[in-house]
Amino acid sequence: MTVTLNSMAFPPTPPSLLSNDDNVFHISPLESLNAGDVRKFIEFGRGSNEKPTFNTLNSAFEHHATKTPYAIAAIHGNRSMSYQELDSYAEKLATLLHHQGIKRGDSVGLFLTRSLPMLVGIIACLKLGANYVPQHAGVAPNSQLQHIANVARIKIVLTLSRHEKYLPDFENSSVIALDSLMKTREFNDLNVTKKRTSKPNDNCFILFTSGTTGNPNGVQVTHQNVCNIVMTSPGNLGVKPGMRVAQILSIAFDMAAWEIFVALCHGATLLIRDSVIENTATNVDVIVATPSILGQIDPIKCQDVSVVAVAGEPCPEPLAETWGGFCDFYNCCGPTETTIINTAKLYRPGDKLSIGKPTPNNTVYILDDELKPCSIGEVGEMWAGGVCVTKGYLANAELSQARYRPDPFLGDGNVMFRTRDLGRWSANGELEHYGRTDDQVKVKGFRVELDSISTMLESLPDCQLAVTLKLDDDHLVSFVTPSSVDEKTATDHVAAHLPYYCVPVGVMVFEKLPLTPRGKIDKRLLLEMYQQSILKDGE
Repeated sequence: MTVTLNSMAFPPTPPSLLSNDDNVFHISPLESLNAGDVRKFIEFGRGSNEKPTFNTLNSAFEHHATKTPYAIAAIHGNRSMSYQELDSYAEKLATLLHHQGIKRGDSVGLFLTRSLPMLVGIIACLKLGANYVPQHAGVAPNSQLQHIANVARIKIVLTLSRHEKYLPDFENSSVIALDSLMKTREFNDLNVTKKRTSKPNDNCFILFTSGTTGNPNGVQVTHQNVCNIVMTSPGNLGVKPGMRVAQILSIAFDMAAWEIFVALCHGATLLIRDSVIENTATNVDVIVATPSILGQIDPIKCQDVSVVAVAGEPCPEPLAETWGGFCDFYNCCGPTETTIINTAKLYRPGDKLSIGKPTPNNTVYILDDELKPCSIGEVGEMWAGGVCVTKGYLANAELSQARYRPDPFLGDGNVMFRTRDLGRWSANGELEHYGRTDDQVKVKGFRVELDSISTMLESLPDCQLAVTLKLDDDHLVSFVTPSSVDEKTATDHVAAHLPYYCVPVGVMVFEKLPLTPRGKIDKRLLLEMYQQSILKDGE
């Protein structure tokens, strides 16, 4: 079988390949496994077969705009917008964008911050069959915005008036301040043009990576990809009309799409945060967050929250234990390239914390360096297959070729993605996460898993969160919260349970660890802070 991978499109996964029959996997690539492991490879690695309630995001939203037009779609501060109002504004904006040459398949920049106009821009793009390219204005540097606008061939950038003067002078993109536009008579008097259609395999958004190691790469995410998460269980998080969902994450982070669409595609109300996250978290039914952000929210004030889902980073067990004690707590995993999450675990206090099982219509394989299946229980690299796999990187065929490969287990033109996460299957078919491949480092000539050290630190009764980083070829350093943790006790605890080469040379304590704009632990800044502390102590 020959599959040509490029940055444009990959064939969709036929639903029949993800049925409950045992012959969905091609057996020949499994010849290295014994019969028992073949059965478990298939049973453990395959998510359930479910049909999303809608196959495009805008059709799901429009269903609720028609069925419950006066229900509140979103609240931000002292302003709210009903489903009918959001739909009407989005139709007018789609008409305006269409008049300005935006058509199906085009990209529109959304370079702004959390707001009601942000939602108008998102829905308008989807109504056109176009995709939006989100960036957090005021956080992303202008050089990055310029790069993204050029790579995505963005003709129009939608922003807010307060950000307009800070944006770069784009070479080929015009800028529209949405909040100002929506107040004009000309806009409100627009005659809406005929309905436009988006299709399941159309891009709904292009999510650019953070770009910490160079220019960011755009991941092409389709309606089918996102519908498969937000409109099947457990990714739908049980959201129903009348419920409130928090919108606390940066629009440039793929998990923000989970917050937005799980609300608007189920007739719920999206509560958009202000500068204090806790103001929002204490007034909602559903929270989606990184473990680092959730760790900054007081669970005592959130006892009415019914569902919490975390992803993006390893979850400390104490955090899961606390929140899982009073709400449904999902620990999830999955890079942007596999559409927000592709595994999920409903955690109950006392459980062993894992990242669960593949989400519906998706697969997970544990493979070795030669892409052969690992034996059940053996640690290997996780590859993801099924409907979650996105179209590839925009205008970067070389990187797409390296990370997206033909799926030999499903065959028939299907594609799998290399997650660079390490894991293994437990005896009961749950995925145990063993960190990133780049978190497996050599120290003093020994291979060390950084996450295992952090997990050991988090087992201390007074430690809530820990992260361990490589300082140089011979030394590790750990960072923990809260500040009441005793540094010597933490070091001694690791020394008592792990080999000498795993013991950090230093432990820095914080009340809260610094985060990136996307809500993840800022590891680069932590290393800088530690090095500065060494210099200061040496003065």
